[in-house]
Amino acid sequence: MLSCQKHLFTLSPDICYLNCAYMSPLLKSVEEAGIQGIQKRRTPTEIKPEDFFVHSNQLKKLFAQLIHADNSQRIAIQPAVSYGMAVVAKNLDCKAGQNIVVAAEQFPSNVYPWRALAKEKGLKIKTIAPNNESKTRGKEWNQHLLEAIDKDTVMVALPNVHWADGTRFDLLAIRQRSREVGAILVIDGTQSVGAYPFDIQAIQADALVCAGYKWLMSGYTSCLSYYGEYFDGKKPLEEVWLARKGSEDFSRLVEYEDEYEGFAARYDMGGRSNPFLVPMMIAGVSQVIDWRPTEIQAYCKNLTLPLFTELEKLGYIFEQEDYRVAHLFGIRLPQNIAMEKVKEVFSKHRISVSFRGSAIRISPHLYNDEKDIEILINALKEADK
Repeated sequence: MLSCQKHLFTLSPDICYLNCAYMSPLLKSVEEAGIQGIQKRRTPTEIKPEDFFVHSNQLKKLFAQLIHADNSQRIAIQPAVSYGMAVVAKNLDCKAGQNIVVAAEQFPSNVYPWRALAKEKGLKIKTIAPNNESKTRGKEWNQHLLEAIDKDTVMVALPNVHWADGTRFDLLAIRQRSREVGAILVIDGTQSVGAYPFDIQAIQADALVCAGYKWLMSGYTSCLSYYGEYFDGKKPLEEVWLARKGSEDFSRLVEYEDEYEGFAARYDMGGRSNPFLVPMMIAGVSQVIDWRPTEIQAYCKNLTLPLFTELEKLGYIFEQEDYRVAHLFGIRLPQNIAMEKVKEVFSKHRISVSFRGSAIRISPHLYNDEKDIEILINALKEADK
């Protein structure tokens, strides 16, 4: 099992940072890669034509390895989840009267594109909410999502892990049901890929979109996406010259080429070869691969075992183990504890978590240790007084 990796980060010892779902602290290696990129950019003669392609292709291969994709050309480099989902919205084959199934309170980037599309095309959005009072909340939520997928469903758009409270959705069952009715499956992997195992060949999602600044340990304005066969040959959001056949030959760029590079290259953003962000993403994704998501899960699970014991004693409400992940989970307050009191105590002890809806979102990583969990437990006890 992995040991604590705090030495690989620059974190203040005065802050109990349990908030990777908000934004990961920078690995020292990622920070250094960005600095080196900036330093190289000082002198344009150091940047060769091949630099516009080699590093981008390396990054795509790394992400393909992480999600177990057998073709790195199906990976696109983009700036944000909103961009990746806009590609989906632009290319969804749909007609009036069909529906899109989503989970309640998904992150907005996986909702706004479908609302706009529904208004334009006459679609219906079926939003499936959980029963927060149920002791089998996650199981029931998954079942209701399956039941919502019907003959009129054109797309199911979900996260792997709910961003607000860490509820895990059974993507294998959802994929099977969506295939039965001919609907595509689109996944926002931002809060899971990099910390929780994901196998695109097993799940066979049609699209997977992942922001990089959380569990992929990378910089902001960085996103990696996978597009399956459904999106082959469809329309990009922008006409990127780097995505055209033969663009490696700078001497022939004005011999305009209509044909794109294969598979998902057409969905790359303009400026995909950013000399600062791409090296940072390479460093971040490389480290995640080296750690392995299965080991990250095991570390976080072992680390938080004492926390869940105390949460149960204090009357906090949390998801059943079968429907939660170890790196991100929400806890809801018992009636005798006020949210404002919790916020006050956490601020006093410099505990960084996120408050999302009715849940306190806790998201540990390898830089956390037993001391961090002890500080959190003591703060929760203090809020109960």
